[in-house]
Order: sequence, then C-alpha cells, then structure tokens
Amino acid sequence: MSSSDFGQAASLHSEAESIRHQCIEFLHYVKVFIFRYLEPPKVVNDGMLHPYEELEAQLPSVLVEELHALTMHIGHLCELPSSVLAAFTIQHQAKVFPPSWHLLHLHLDINWLVLEVLHVLGEKMMRQVVYANHFRNLTGDNLTSISLFETHCGNLISDLISLSINKYIKVRPSEALASHHYPCTCIKELWILLIQLLDHRNKGSHTECFWSLVNKTLKNIFERPSSSETTSVFETIQCKDPLSFSWWIITHLASLYQFDRNGNLDEKKLKESNWKFVEELLKKSTDAQTGVLEEHLRMHLQCCLTLCSFWDVNVSIASILWDYYSKNLNSCFTVPWLGLKGLANVSKTSLSMLELVKSCCCEQQIPALYKSSNSYFIFLSILARMMKEAQNSGVHPWKQIKGRIYSKFHRRRMQELTEVGLQNFFNLFLMLAIVAETEDIVSRVLDLLDFRTLSSVTVSQRALIWRGHFAFLLIYVEKNMDISVLAEKLSNAFREKAKDFLVTKNDYTQKQDLWTLIATYIDGVQEVFETSCYLSLSEEKLLNDGFTMLLPACRGAELSMVLNFLQVVLARLRSVHKRVSQGLQLGNTAPDAQLPLVAKEHHLAVASALWRNFFPYLKSQRMSQMPPSPQLADTAAGFTLLALDMPSKALSELQPQPVLSMMQLFGWDDMVWPQLVSRYLSHLIQNSALCEAFSSMGYTSYEALTVRSWFRCILQMFIDQPSGMLAKTDAERTVGKAYMEQLTEMTRLIFKLSEVENILSKAHVEESFFKQDPKNALVQFIKAVGRTYSGLQTLPEKSAMVAKTLEYLGDVLKYVKPYLKVKGPPEGLQLTYWIIGCLVKFWAPILATSKSQQLLFRIVDCLLLPHSVLQQDKELPVALLSAIQESLPLYLQGLSFICCQSQTQCAYLNQLLGSIIQQYFGRFLPSSPTAPGAGQHPMLTALCSSITAPQMLRLRKTTLHVVNENYMQFKGNAPPPRLASVLAFILDVLQRTQSTELCDIELVLPAVLKCMVLVNELQVKKISTDLVQYMVECCQAGSGGERATQLTSVFRQFIQDYTAVYDHRVFSILETVAVLDQTLVTSLIPTITQSLKDSEHKQGLGRNAAQREAYKRLLSYLTEAGQNEIQKLESETG
Repeated sequence: MSSSDFGQAASLHSEAESIRHQCIEFLHYVKVFIFRYLEPPKVVNDGMLHPYEELEAQLPSVLVEELHALTMHIGHLCELPSSVLAAFTIQHQAKVFPPSWHLLHLHLDINWLVLEVLHVLGEKMMRQVVYANHFRNLTGDNLTSISLFETHCGNLISDLISLSINKYIKVRPSEALASHHYPCTCIKELWILLIQLLDHRNKGSHTECFWSLVNKTLKNIFERPSSSETTSVFETIQCKDPLSFSWWIITHLASLYQFDRNGNLDEKKLKESNWKFVEELLKKSTDAQTGVLEEHLRMHLQCCLTLCSFWDVNVSIASILWDYYSKNLNSCFTVPWLGLKGLANVSKTSLSMLELVKSCCCEQQIPALYKSSNSYFIFLSILARMMKEAQNSGVHPWKQIKGRIYSKFHRRRMQELTEVGLQNFFNLFLMLAIVAETEDIVSRVLDLLDFRTLSSVTVSQRALIWRGHFAFLLIYVEKNMDISVLAEKLSNAFREKAKDFLVTKNDYTQKQDLWTLIATYIDGVQEVFETSCYLSLSEEKLLNDGFTMLLPACRGAELSMVLNFLQVVLARLRSVHKRVSQGLQLGNTAPDAQLPLVAKEHHLAVASALWRNFFPYLKSQRMSQMPPSPQLADTAAGFTLLALDMPSKALSELQPQPVLSMMQLFGWDDMVWPQLVSRYLSHLIQNSALCEAFSSMGYTSYEALTVRSWFRCILQMFIDQPSGMLAKTDAERTVGKAYMEQLTEMTRLIFKLSEVENILSKAHVEESFFKQDPKNALVQFIKAVGRTYSGLQTLPEKSAMVAKTLEYLGDVLKYVKPYLKVKGPPEGLQLTYWIIGCLVKFWAPILATSKSQQLLFRIVDCLLLPHSVLQQDKELPVALLSAIQESLPLYLQGLSFICCQSQTQCAYLNQLLGSIIQQYFGRFLPSSPTAPGAGQHPMLTALCSSITAPQMLRLRKTTLHVVNENYMQFKGNAPPPRLASVLAFILDVLQRTQSTELCDIELVLPAVLKCMVLVNELQVKKISTDLVQYMVECCQAGSGGERATQLTSVFRQFIQDYTAVYDHRVFSILETVAVLDQTLVTSLIPTITQSLKDSEHKQGLGRNAAQREAYKRLLSYLTEAGQNEIQKLESETG
C-alpha cells in the first residue's frame, strides 16, 4: 500500500469511527435521559397539563415509534451485504479499520441499545405497557413497548443464530466443540448481554427467559410452518443438519452462562439449564427413524456430556440414551472415514478393558473424545458423570436407573450378544461397578452370563468373558475387597482348561483354542498381582493346581509366557512382603492396624501355592535333555530368594535349610546344564542377604562351591555344540553369544567374592583381567591361586590352601568327560586341554602334594594316556591331536616340576613323564625336517620355555632318554625312521637353549656319532655334523669341567667301537673334531693308536698301511703331539 492509499484508509477509518461514535452517543443519551428524567405517568384530576408535561407524557409512545422505525431502518444482520459481513474476519488488534467494519459493529451497537432503551423505559414506566398511539392510528396495528422488545429480541436472536449457521456450515463434526459459534468476540459479548438481560427480566416480571426464546427461535427456523402467515426472512436460511446445529449452538450458549453481568468468568455462578429442549433433541438423535449416523451421534453426545458438566443431574437423559443403546449393543459404533481409530476396540487384556472404562469415570478432554471414543463410550461417560455428581450431592440415581438397565438383559438378549455386544456389555457393567454397588453388580453380571449356553460361546467370546471377570477382580482389588468368590470361579474354569490342554495331543486347532483361554487367564492373574497393594485379598486362590497340569504340556513360547508370569508373581510377592514386613504404607490413607498380620497370612498362602504348584516342574527341568530356557534359571533364582524370605513354606523335601537345598539343586549340582547354573548364580552371587544366611548357618563352602560352578560353566561352554565340523546356524551363534555374555557377567561377579578378591590381591592381579574373556579370566585366576600358594610359608597355611583349591576344582574331569567321550567338538577339546594344562603347570606345587596326586594321576590317565593313545596302531582324531599338541607343553612343564618336588611316588611320576613323551614325541614328529606345515614340536616348546633349571633339566633328560631309547636305535645297521627329523629336533633344543648339558653328551652324542658312521644320507650327515660341532664347541676339553670329561669319554668309547671296521670314517670324523678342538683329539691319541694296533692284531695281517696313512693324516692336524705320534709310528715301521 502506498502512502497515499494508507492516508486515504486512515481518513475513511476516522470518518466512519466518528459517525459510529455519534450514533452510539445519541442512543446512550436517550437511555440516560429516560433513566434520569422520565417520570411515571401522573394522574391529573383537572385535566390541565403544562405543555412540557404534555410533551413528556407523549415521549414514551413517540420513543417506541421511533425505536420501531430505527429497527425497520437498520433491518436484519443477515440482510447486510456480504462485503459488510466479511468484516467479521478482521482482527481487533488492527489500528485502522475499513468503514464496513464500523458499519457492522454499529448495527450490533444499535440492536443492543434499542433493547437496552426499551428495558429502561419499561422499568421507568413501572412495567406499564406503552402504546405507540400514532402508529396505531396510521396502521391500525398495535405496537407496544413490550411487543417491540419481544419482536426485536426475537429478531436479534434469529440474526445471531443465522450468523452461527453460516459459521457451522464450515465445521466438521469432529471439531464442533472446539469451533466457536460466533464469528467475532463482539457477537460473544452480545450473547452474554442477552443472557443477562433476558434472565434478569424473567426473574422480575415472569417474561420469557433466554432459553425459551432460543428454543422458540430454533423451532421457528427449522420446523418451517406450512401456514401462509407472515413469513420471516430466516426461513430461507439453509442448514443441512439442523439437529446437529441445535446441539452445537445450545452447548456453546450454555458455556456463556459461566460469565457474570460484568463479563467476568464465574464458574460457581448458578447456571440455568435447558434440559427439556435437550431431551427433545436427544430423542431425535436416538430415534431409529431419524437414522442419525455415528459420526453425528458422537458429536451430539459430546455436546450432551458437556451440558452435563454445566447443569444439574437429569436422570431422564440417561434413560433416553439407554433405551437406544440397549437395542444396539451389538453395533460397532464406527465412523468409516476415521479408519482404524474409529473401529470398535475389543480389549486384549483385562487391565486395558478396565482402563478404557475408567477413562469414562474421570475428567476428560471432551473435544478429544470424538476420535478416541465411540458414541457408546461417550454415553458411559454421561452415565458415570451423572452417578458421581448425584452421589456427591446425596442423591442416588442408581436406584432409579438399576431397574431399567437390568430389565433389558433377559435370557434371549444375552444369547443374542455377539463378541462386540459382550464387550459393550462388560464396558457398561464395569463402569457401574466402579461408581455404584460393586458386589451387587458383579453378582448380577455372573447371573446374566449364566444365561449363555456353553455350546454357543466361541473361544474368543469365552476369552472375552474371562477378561471381563478379571476386570471385575481388578475393581475389587482397587476397592480393597476380598476376591475369593470370583477368584475360585475363575480358577476352577482354568483348571478344567489346563487339564484339557494336557490331555490334548494331536488336535492342533483345539490346543490353540485352549491356549487362547489359558493365556487370557495368565495375563489376568498377573495383572491382579501387579495391581494389588498388599496381596491380602485372597490372591492365592488364583494359583491353583491347574498349573501343575499346564506346565508339563507347555512348549516354547507357551512355557516362556508361564515362566515370565511366574517371575512377576515371585518378584511381586517378595516386594510386597518386604514392604509389609517393614511396616511401610502406600498412599495417604494409613492401612488398618490388622493389615500387616492379615497380609502376612495371605503372603504365606501365596508362597505355599507357588511352591506346591510350580516348583516341582521347575525342579524336573533342571536336567532336561536340551539346554533349558534362561527363564528357568531366573525363576529358580526367584524361588531361592523366596525361600530366603519365607523359608517355612518351602517344600518339605527342601527343609530344614531350603536356601541351601536350592543352591545345591540349581547352583552346585554338576549334572545341571551350565547355561542354567551360570544365569542362576549370577542372580544370587552378590545378594548380601543370601551371604549372611550362609554365614549364619555356618556354611563356609558357599564361595568355594560357587567358584567350582564357575569353573564348570566355563569348561562346559561348548557342551551343547555338535562334535562335527558343520557350520553353525544363526540360532546357534545367537545362543553361543548369549551364553558368552552370561559367562562374562558371571566372571565379573565371581571376582567380587571375598575369597577370590583375597587371592587376586595377594597375587597382585590387575583389575583389567576382570573384564577379559571368561576363559582368559579363568586362566588368570588359576595363575593367581598358584602364586598365592607359592607365597605361603607355614605348613598349615599350605595344607588349607590345597584343600581349598581342590574344593574349587571339584571333579574337574567329570566336567570335561562329554568332550572326551565323543572326541569333540574341537573348541571343547581345545578348551579342556588348555585349561587343565594351565592347572597342571601353574598348580604344580599344589599337585605335588600327597592330597592332590590322585587328581594328577587321573588327569594324566584321562587326558594324556587314555587307552586310545596307548594303541599305537590306532590314529587319534584330528581335533583331539590338535588340542593335545597345543597344550602338551603345559603338562610337560608342570609334570617336570612335580617330579622335582614330589617326596612320594617320584619313580612313578618319572615313569609317567617318560610315557607321555614316548607316546607323543613320534606323533608330532614330521616325516622330514623340511616337511611343510609341520610347526614347532610341542616338546621343543616345553624345553625352550622359561622354567626353572631343575625343572628344565629333568624334562630335558627324560626327553632325550626317551628319544634315544625309542627313536635313535638302529636295527643292525639299518637306521631308525625319521632319523633326520629326530636329529633336527635335538639340534633345535641345543640351539634354542644355547647350552649343552651332561645328559646331552651322555645320551645323545654316542647315537649321533653312530649316525655319522653308519648313515650315508646327506641330510642326516649334515645335521649330525652340526650336532657334534655344537656339542664340542660348548664343551671345550680345556675347560676341565665334567662335561668335557664326559665328552672325552664318549669319543674314547666311539673310537674303540668303530675304528676296527670303520677306520676311515672314524678318522674323518675326528679330523672334523680336531679342527674344532685339537686338545680333545690330542687327548684321544693313545686310544686311537691302541685301537689301530688292536685292529691290526685282530686281522693278523701285520701292519695295515692304509689305516696308518689315514691315521697319520689325522695326526698331521694335531701339531707337536701329532708329529711325535707319527714319529713313533714310523720308528715302529722301520
């Protein structure tokens, strides 16, 4: 808008505002003048009046005529041009208004001021009728102040209603209550002024009240009389749904009664009702001939509910509605265009059913009900509001309504109810049970349901009936009423269905139908337990022996549901029992003084029912053929804690210490699935009350046995996997992952036990180990135990520690027996040999004691020297051999330590060590030193690891002895098989340990020298030469040590044994040695010379020139001593 346009608009606004102000000011002046100066008519005796008085006497009549003329001049609001009526849309916050806006509001001002002037005129005239005399003389028609007021008031109300119709045309039924009936707040203010004025006049002079005029106007507008009498312009108004409009306008007008005469909100203000007219509307809304659709009926009842919040109780409204809904209980009351939101909702649980009904009994956001509730629920809300408000005022409408409701339900009607009808039936009586006489209503419902024949009731209907029963139970619980009668009726029905479920085998459909009912019962019982504050209302009646028949018949998801339910009940019982025992109170109302005692009695009854009807099945499943569900462990832990809280009610077989019995059954029994044990113990390890209980009963093995179970759970982590090498399915991977997570959690908790913490602290184990993989954490614990034992000083301490460690282990071989029996799976074998190998190595000092040696012997017999290993002609499975190969060094190192330390059975232990080496040396020896994929020999690993000198020496000596005796013995001159590999192994030992021991020279060197003489294979010769070279270099003869002496002795014997036959090879070998150590060979000259002479003598052919030449060549390497010996030999020759 340009500045010139804006200036013009401002000018027009100012001019129009001035005109409006002048008109209003004039009418106000007239009103004030009448109020201040007009006197009532005087009775004149002589008939003479002052001219002013004569004019004053004519003023009321003239004023009526002028006001009539004014109303005729301005006409009706609805006749204004649309461009003027459009000004209603202009917001009042504007500062510059167009002339149309001022004209429109001037019309409103004039309409109201005419009424106000007429009212003041009537008051000043002492309510006498003022006739318009001049008008009567001209037209012949009577015009009075009263008739003008009534006519103009009726016309104004008609005008305002016509404006509301124009507004309503654009309103959807779902938005009716949220959409105002006035296009402008000025219209709202005018309605409020009319209400105040008309009701004020009604009280003073018995004129028509506001509602009467509105009702008459609505009837005149929408009934359209057929007579040819004067026709109002409003009869041309088009409204497609006059009934809905009437509801809408009445409701919005009723809300304006909240404002006082000054326009302020006053909710306590007495509100005049319009029930008679609303009753007529309601009869039309529910008239079958009218055929009101659900989408409109919802809006009508929303309006009715809103009016109930404004006005006093009217029982007739409830009766009219019930007459309609009692005939339509089987209807869904849906609105198609609302989609799923508008569908009838058959509640899935008793709690949701009750919550839905309870929403009808509390304050609601009425505008939101259109989409959230159907018309039937809005009816229930109306009925509930009436019942509650009447009770608050001391009236009891239930006695008036009860007969009408009950009379509609006879045998035929009950049998006609569909599933939706039954849902609506329950919704009605649940609402009544909440707000009225609960026991009377529930009793009547049970009687009515008995009218339905069992054969005609479908499974879904019976499930709905059970949910309805449980919903009533929840009402009993909320009202703190005993539930025993209704609970017994339900539980008896459940028992029959559980029995049928047990005996039904092959009929899948029947089983599914039965499970539908059983699941309904379980859900209902769970909701009762979760809702009950103190469990003191006979809840135990719901836990009957039907469950003993149900549980054995359950599979998969069915069993999962029952166990979940059982866990909830156990947890709820313990929680409530603890709270009651501590004397805690819920809410603002203090419980009865006898409540704790009564509640405890019921708690014991519930506990007894749980032990009696659930625990036997639980106990039977702990050793099932397949790994049990995790819920079984959770439930068992719940029963254990229940035994802790209420020990007296545990089964007699668990007495006198039920907690200990439970731990022995589910936590410490070696036959129970490890998955169950790990999850079960994880629930209980950190329970301080449980620890205190074991302490109080003097049971000191609690922690040790728990650690033992942890050992077993880790060792048996692969127990349920197939022994073959097939790829795992996704399900198996998921189960494995879940169990690993469970073991990780169990490990974390185990490391918090005081005994374990003490051991770890003494061994200085870092906390980071606690978060490791469970297998590694177990190895760290084993090492910690070994270090702790080694740090002990006194014999009693060591003896106690040995006993404790044996308690930690238990029958460890029993845990791994399943792996050994089927030789798999590979992961299980690897884990078995690795963990027990760690035990043998790191607990070697413990296993060396007399208390532990039997365990050690069993380990060797079962794992290293079983019958299958001793059968040399029988190949061991690849998985088993692989597991042994990886872990064998641990066993060898541990056993070698034990051989050094043991005071008893020393010879037998040495024999065992030798047998192990004998059995496995050849199994892991490659066919040749260069064979691909051979890997490092486990015994080489054992010998080259960091172990103590005595331990290493024992293992080395035993190994070389076995190797020499079994793998380096010639059959005649034929070399043993894989000789190169054997020699390579020995060379690796020498090179990696970087030393030569006395046993090497004594046990190995003779055999190596023999190989050099008798074997021509290049690889054998080379390795043998390297061996001799390494030994000679490590044992220099000049050192004067024991090893040098032994070296000389071995070479002397070698010369004596082989010179006669293999003289050239012997001299060649000695030449090689002479290069390395002349002193050694020099010391052997006498032996060589004597052997030469003995050989010549034995041959009897005199001197052997060839031998002597070879010998002289050897001597030439030996400097002075060699030259001297050559001279001696030559002198003998000469």
